[in-house]
Amino acid sequence: MINFCIVEDDPEMASGLAAFIKSYTGESGIDIEQSAERFLENNPQSYDVIFMDIDLPDLNGMEAVRAYRNAGGEGIVIFVTNLAQFAVGGYEVGAFDFIVKPVSYHNFAMKLRRALNAVNMRRGKEIWVATRQGKRLIDAKKLVYIEVMKHQLTYHTFTENIVGSGTLKSALEALEGLPFALCNRCYLVNLACITEVSGNYVTVSGDKLLISSPKKKEFLKRFNEYLGAGGRGV
Repeated sequence: MINFCIVEDDPEMASGLAAFIKSYTGESGIDIEQSAERFLENNPQSYDVIFMDIDLPDLNGMEAVRAYRNAGGEGIVIFVTNLAQFAVGGYEVGAFDFIVKPVSYHNFAMKLRRALNAVNMRRGKEIWVATRQGKRLIDAKKLVYIEVMKHQLTYHTFTENIVGSGTLKSALEALEGLPFALCNRCYLVNLACITEVSGNYVTVSGDKLLISSPKKKEFLKRFNEYLGAGGRGV
């Protein structure tokens, strides 16, 4: 469950953003505030993702986010504004990104996807792995990559390799929302563990893996999105 808040004084724009969120996530419980003052009064610490207009009456969005940060607010803030020249200054108050009006669904969905990935990275996630000995719970943050070979999966972690059953498709579904991507049909890579991408190879925690031609474009796109969202190798 992701908690969203839209701070926007234009009711039509606010309802449009809420519809975009619902279309992408299926979530319908989205809070809408028409002023920054109301946002700051109504427990803003509870929100995971905040869409903030800059040009608001009385207290503007930039000032509101500065006050929110000073109060310890750690939510992901995306500025939605027609003032593109001011939006870049939002990074001074820890803004995650900005969207310039008018807002298209395609652009919005791309930014929202990155924001949700960041939320899931912060929260962390554990997945169950079926092994011959039983079931193992693995912290996704400690998972470097998953390898498929002869109908079995090997989960490469920082400390051990765990052999289990299943498919890469099912593993990818279990890790949905986290920064994992296929570099070829045999490897599902934790983007946070990448230390080098060179030519047709990616290095993760010392292991050099082949990037296949059919997967290369999408893999590099996912990695660049991850870096653009503030991610980095470990």
